[in-house]
Amino acid sequence: ETSILFKQELQNEEVKEGKQVKLTCELSKPDAPVKWMKGETVLYASEKYEFKQHGTVAELIIRDVKSIDS
Repeated sequence: ETSILFKQELQNEEVKEGKQVKLTCELSKPDAPVKWMKGETVLYASEKYEFKQHGTVAELIIRDVKSIDS
């Protein structure tokens, strides 16, 4: 089984509180399972977090950003 690698890692983003931000990474294998985490905490889809995946590109959208989201 081939290891899945990051072709493009997450980049730091700056956004004003109350806005939304989109974090994107690119993987070496299309449609690979992705688990988004903040530290040791797994993030789940909700009104705050939205996940999208198109082929090798995975996106995390965080709505209503607060300083605690950094």
